[in-house]
Amino acid sequence: MKISDIEYRTLEEIRQMERFDLKSMPKRTKWYLQVLAWLLSIPETYIRRVKIVKINMDKVKSPYVLLCNHNSFFDFKVATRAFFPRRANYVVAVDGFINRESLMRNVGCLGKRKFVSDPAIVKQLKHTLEVNKSIAVIYPEARYSLIGTTAILPDSLGKLIKMFKYPVVTLISHGHHLHDPVWNLAKRKVPVKSVMTYLFAKDDLEVLSLKEINEKLQSAFYYNDYEYQINNNIKIKGDNRANNLHKVLYRCPHCLTDYSMKSENNNLFCENCNHIYYVDEYNRLNETKGMGVFNFIPDWFDWQRSEVRKEINAGEYNSIVEVNIDSLPNSSGYYRLGIGTLTHNENGFFLVAKLQEEDFKVHKPILSNYGVHIEYDYFGKGDCISFSTNDDTYYLFPTDQKISVTKYHFAVEELYKIANEKSTQNL
Repeated sequence: MKISDIEYRTLEEIRQMERFDLKSMPKRTKWYLQVLAWLLSIPETYIRRVKIVKINMDKVKSPYVLLCNHNSFFDFKVATRAFFPRRANYVVAVDGFINRESLMRNVGCLGKRKFVSDPAIVKQLKHTLEVNKSIAVIYPEARYSLIGTTAILPDSLGKLIKMFKYPVVTLISHGHHLHDPVWNLAKRKVPVKSVMTYLFAKDDLEVLSLKEINEKLQSAFYYNDYEYQINNNIKIKGDNRANNLHKVLYRCPHCLTDYSMKSENNNLFCENCNHIYYVDEYNRLNETKGMGVFNFIPDWFDWQRSEVRKEINAGEYNSIVEVNIDSLPNSSGYYRLGIGTLTHNENGFFLVAKLQEEDFKVHKPILSNYGVHIEYDYFGKGDCISFSTNDDTYYLFPTDQKISVTKYHFAVEELYKIANEKSTQNL
């Protein structure tokens, strides 16, 4: 089945399907597939003139834990070149295995459902390091960055690497979002740079506190592709710089209207108040009437987060939308269950539907998800929100595609922060 296909199944048919195996140990990459991976990855990194800077890497030997930022599929190819000729096992989301599970497992991938606590991952990563003697590659942001800036990192990351007591290396890439932004997949010719840093030795992990480890991780993971562009005088020519930018910049800073922004070619504009921003070759925002509020894309993006936080604090945030429900029980593909209602508020996500005369309900409390996965125009099906249970992943497509799923990205994170702060204070 093609990923783009919409294939309906009943709830009972989904229940009868075999579930994706989340517990099997990762395989050491087959030698011939490792050679194939090098052939598919490394030449493109040379064509793209990727610059890889290594800091103190002469002091570390594999196996080690490699933590990478995540902006596009190109990240994997750069990582493959960065630790060449060593082998690795990769943590990959279940959707990455669709129609190719056998291949993915044989090249060393292990599957995980996003934003779900999974004790098996600890054993699998220990197997990677101790048995396979391979590099354990983790993308802790768990999704592509929406705007080329650092996404939230889980608090559990420091605990995980401290538990392993293996060296930790970071690979932070700059320019990958500019090259292939998640909201506009037209690839651009952009010089990119990656910095590979030996961050923690075994001894460091033993003496540093979890707070100190997480603070150092946060600092190491700082990146901003739009700063990188300005600082390196990188021009992006062409007529599609703003295409789909309204999917991430959905709220007008002039009339304060949600979902009124639209984009075309190099222009971002509000259909409600008619303010127009021209996106220049440096991705700077230039209001055509000279009344601009933001000149920098990440500033607009961060402002939207603050607006969602205000809405939550005022007790006004409550989203109720009709959605098409797709289920991903295993790597065979997505199956559409029907239409339901998705509610999101201070109590979390509530997904309800009447499917084949049966009540269908999924509840995700606030503290069960520090983040949420969203997609833009996912394989031609539309924008969607995605969250998982222990044995399924649901892709939810609003029937009204004017709604920006980006707002959920902010709301989930801000609601989690508030609930987590309250929980900590009550200890």
